Amino acid sequence: MATRSLRTFYLLILTQTLSIIGSNMTSFAVGIQIYRDTSEATPLAMVGFFSVIPMILAAGAAGVLADRWDRRYVMAISDSGQALGTLLLLISFASGAFQLWHLYIITLLQSTFYIFQRPAFSASITMLIPDKHRDRANAIQQITGPTGRLIAPIFAGFLYALVGLAGVLLIDLATFVLAIVVVLAVQIPRPKRTEEAQTLEGNRWQQATVGLRYLISKKPIFLLVLYTTIPNFLVNGALILNTPYLLSLNNSEKLLGILTAALGAGNVVGGLIMGVWGGTRPRIHTILPSNVLLALFLAIYGLVRTPLSLGIVLFLMLFWLPFANAAFMSILQIKIPADLQGRVMATRLQVSLIITPLAYLVYGPLADRVFEPAVGGLWWHWVEPIVGGNPGSGMGLMIFASGILMIIAGIVAYIVPSIRNLEASLPNYVAEAEGMHSA
Repeated sequence: MATRSLRTFYLLILTQTLSIIGSNMTSFAVGIQIYRDTSEATPLAMVGFFSVIPMILAAGAAGVLADRWDRRYVMAISDSGQALGTLLLLISFASGAFQLWHLYIITLLQSTFYIFQRPAFSASITMLIPDKHRDRANAIQQITGPTGRLIAPIFAGFLYALVGLAGVLLIDLATFVLAIVVVLAVQIPRPKRTEEAQTLEGNRWQQATVGLRYLISKKPIFLLVLYTTIPNFLVNGALILNTPYLLSLNNSEKLLGILTAALGAGNVVGGLIMGVWGGTRPRIHTILPSNVLLALFLAIYGLVRTPLSLGIVLFLMLFWLPFANAAFMSILQIKIPADLQGRVMATRLQVSLIITPLAYLVYGPLADRVFEPAVGGLWWHWVEPIVGGNPGSGMGLMIFASGILMIIAGIVAYIVPSIRNLEASLPNYVAEAEGMHSA
């Protein structure tokens, strides 16, 4: 049974990674074309805004479905909806009628369907993987996205020249189809109903708020989730400037692809090391120091300029992300009853991203209308020794400031005793499938 569950997990991870690579190839190719057409960061920031809004508004419903439905069907429906978005984007470009608002609506559609996958997949890991292997499993899951960011720019650049944007979109569609077929073919055990979950449930409104009520009742976890709103705001805001920032510094799509791959490579290597190591016990001593180190390299990213130094810093920046994310996910999986995890993890996502849309609305316009025009202006001599005075320096200052603020937030969170000691203060739960009974 354990061997079959592990095989199911790795099969799901493989197909989801291929799907993510396809989606990242599409995003990379479309992002370059939009920036070349507009020369502004704001349109790319708006794509980020429309991608995160459904994660806040629809995550509650996604969590309910993840706990109520067969999680295979939830993931299959999610992949199908995202495939529909890619098909619509293909039609828009192939017809020659593409406009930016098409991309915004399609992004909104795909993100809405994607949000249904996240809690279903995370909760499935609890049922497929025993706790002693869960840090490694979560670390492997964490590198699926970075693997896409590592491989996609390389393939996208080659395939874009060979088959054009339409060909890249068709490959993306094929990866979605493969993911749907595989997820429907595997078996994922359903969790056994727990008394705690039944106590929290009631009418529809009460069911919709189960995740939030559970998090609030577990104050240490809730405080940790509230802390994550700050890194999410600062990192997502800073990285939405990645394409315009690097193109402003180097004016090379090829170099942009290499540097973006370096960003993904650091994340992949970090995930592999976390998968072998498994992190500290208590896990909080992995989460918060990793976030501070990520923030340190984010700040340095705003200062360096040569291709080599940019590549090194980008690699080291996201190297730390899998350590923090995998350990945090393992805490949630062991501290939350399995039949509540879909709703609680969805709510956790909602809360942690609650202010992130503001980052996408603020960072793009600030870069285009305030910080980049300010380069070489009246007050710029105060910061020029730090970030320079060339195109892109305004965005560099924004990225540097984001890193410094994130360092401060991480240190403050580490000082709070209820966050630092949460693993000792909250009970553990053992996941049981339907039909199983504890001894």
